[in-house]
Amino acid sequence: MADFLNVSTATATREQAVALAESAVRARLAAGAQIIGPVTSAFWHGGEFGTGEEYQLLLKTTEDRYPELEAHLIEHHPWDNPEVIGTAVVTGALPYLAWIERTLTD
Repeated sequence: MADFLNVSTATATREQAVALAESAVRARLAAGAQIIGPVTSAFWHGGEFGTGEEYQLLLKTTEDRYPELEAHLIEHHPWDNPEVIGTAVVTGALPYLAWIERTLTD
């Protein structure tokens, strides 16, 4: 079975998050996605401290598909330097993980 990842990014609006989720899932770069938000973020940007509301996007994929998913998110993201982070799934329900793998290879 493949190695699995949760990939996260964030956007300024719900509509941007939905567009990224739909394009990544339709391209079978991610088996599914959830949008959480708004969430409050604190960050440094351009040498200045800021806070704001964002929408977090969580995508389910495999290590094999990650490079294409990362490139897709960066290309279609409205920000110049977006967060794109893949976190390894250490364990999970085998039927769910099999669904991710099957969805990305169908």
